[in-house]
Amino acid sequence: MAKRASTRGGRAKAPVGRTTKSKKSAAAPVAEVEVVEEGGGAGIDAGIAIMTCIMLVVAILFVDAHLARYDAGMFF
Repeated sequence: MAKRASTRGGRAKAPVGRTTKSKKSAAAPVAEVEVVEEGGGAGIDAGIAIMTCIMLVVAILFVDAHLARYDAGMFF
């Protein structure tokens, strides 16, 4: 029967002539990234909101002008 190396009481010794070397390479070069932001202006949503507001003001003025015929208008 073969003898087994005892590991009690200490560390196993590394074989002579073998050394461990780190295989970590130098840091990889990082490419520069240019961040570009969109310079977008007012979109379709803003246009819809503006047109709705203008149409609401014009409608109020038309109704007020119509009520002015009956002496009940606020502006006319």
